[in-house]
Amino acid sequence: MPTVAGKPVGPVGFGLMGFTWTPTPTPYEEAFEVMKSALGAGANLWNGGELYGTPDANSLHLLKAYFTKYPEDADKVVLSIKGCVGPNGCDSSPAGVRRSVENCVRILDGTKGIDIFEAARIDKKVPIEETMRTFCELKDEGKIGGIGLSEVSAATIRRAAAVAPIAAVEVELSLWCTDPMENGILSACTEFGIPLVAYSPLGRGFLTGQIRTADDLPEGDMRRQYPRFQPGAFEINLRLVDALRQVSQRKKVALSQVAIAWAIAQANESKGSSIIPIPGSRSKGRAVENSTVIELKEEELQEIQAILSKFNVQGERYPSHLMQLSDV
Repeated sequence: MPTVAGKPVGPVGFGLMGFTWTPTPTPYEEAFEVMKSALGAGANLWNGGELYGTPDANSLHLLKAYFTKYPEDADKVVLSIKGCVGPNGCDSSPAGVRRSVENCVRILDGTKGIDIFEAARIDKKVPIEETMRTFCELKDEGKIGGIGLSEVSAATIRRAAAVAPIAAVEVELSLWCTDPMENGILSACTEFGIPLVAYSPLGRGFLTGQIRTADDLPEGDMRRQYPRFQPGAFEINLRLVDALRQVSQRKKVALSQVAIAWAIAQANESKGSSIIPIPGSRSKGRAVENSTVIELKEEELQEIQAILSKFNVQGERYPSHLMQLSDV
């Protein structure tokens, strides 16, 4: 069982973004049922954000309401929160970091402590060492339990780790985003013994096989603006999904389970590394399915690798204005 911030977590975590960062936020009682189901299935690493929603209705407000109703679950959950993004963009200055952390603590109002806090993106105006030192102060003050990194390069991981212990590194990793395995990020995490938290392990839903045309995306869905979902790229990327589906059909499991199992399998356990996917879902059944880890045999992993080698995923991960915020 992997550990994050010194606490045991399940092999699969749970992303909260989809509940509040959407044109149609999930009613709290409905969200509670899904969160309970995920926790019951072993997904106890929860990932939310101050930026996931509005200042008055984001992950923190949902979490406060949940832990107010279910205080017995507070100690079961390892909570990771992203912040340090304001109306003017990234702000990881000492004042910006402190404002963000203290705001999140205020909203949670004692219902649950923050086990890991991370700046959602690197503030290119502020040296990472300065940001880390501020996080260390907040950790010493007991306002956060550990320090995480998000969307960072291998070089930034090394610079940050020279200042403070890093509890987790969160980057995008999936069957259609293998970048961390090729650009040194996974190697750096392994070098420092840092768990890699894989967000969007299902390719923003594309790797579930449930999205067959752009019309399957709701009106107002942010994915409609993403390059990989655009006409031309969409149809080519769908071929990868159809090829991978053959593996899931033969195993009689969901394609999403194959995608999650593949991500977990990319860790080098002999060197102490771990990869924890954090899929999100607004469905109880899907949350349990995603948390039920299947085994991929070596020959199946090789088959998947052969499939990946034949496909070049079309389109960037984000629109250009968002890609500019990435340090990767």
